[in-house]
Amino acid sequence: MKVNHVEGTDKGNLLIYTLSTCIWCKKTKAFLDSLGVGYDFVEVDAASEEDREAALTEIKRFNPQCSFPTLVVNDKQCIVGYDEAKIKGVLGL
Repeated sequence: MKVNHVEGTDKGNLLIYTLSTCIWCKKTKAFLDSLGVGYDFVEVDAASEEDREAALTEIKRFNPQCSFPTLVVNDKQCIVGYDEAKIKGVLGL
């Protein structure tokens, strides 16, 4: 699965699953950018069929509804949707 990385301050393992056409996914990535934190992201709709299936399986572990964006923090916590307050809270900002 192709994982893209954005450089920034280390606030743990942040992996966000997005759709390339989703405005809320774009807003969440822009918000993370504004915070200056490093994170990884996977654009699920742009992935190969095999990678897309693997990504969907991973997303469902944390978010059974499989909605976007899904932000997984340290393989433990999950934030679904665009939620600045929750993101700041989880990151301790």
